Amino acid sequence: MQHTHSPLDPVEVERRLALELPHWRLEDGWIRRRFRTQGWKSTLMVINTVGHLAEAAWHHPDLAASYAFVIVKLQTHSANGITELDFALAHKIETVVGWQPAREGILEGTPDDPRHRYIKYDD
Repeated sequence: MQHTHSPLDPVEVERRLALELPHWRLEDGWIRRRFRTQGWKSTLMVINTVGHLAEAAWHHPDLAASYAFVIVKLQTHSANGITELDFALAHKIETVVGWQPAREGILEGTPDDPRHRYIKYDD
């Protein structure tokens, strides 16, 4: 097994993104994901969620935000590339931000009403 701080080959990164994180892509040495939100309030909640996960993991992404989206970019600076650390945090971000409670059956999730919409889910 490769050490978690060793940079992965870009071909391997692309292969793994396609298999594991299809909404993420490799761009300029970073893996990145754009989350679409319903507006500023939702954007701030996504930023805070990613911030909490990153701080708990002690692995910090670059973020860009606007009214209705958040872009998350991950790279292991000390390795000057993408490592297992980036994939681990990307998976956690994807799981938490993309969580749709209504699909699990017990929690209903946000109503399908413009006043209450939150994330624009990709699936």
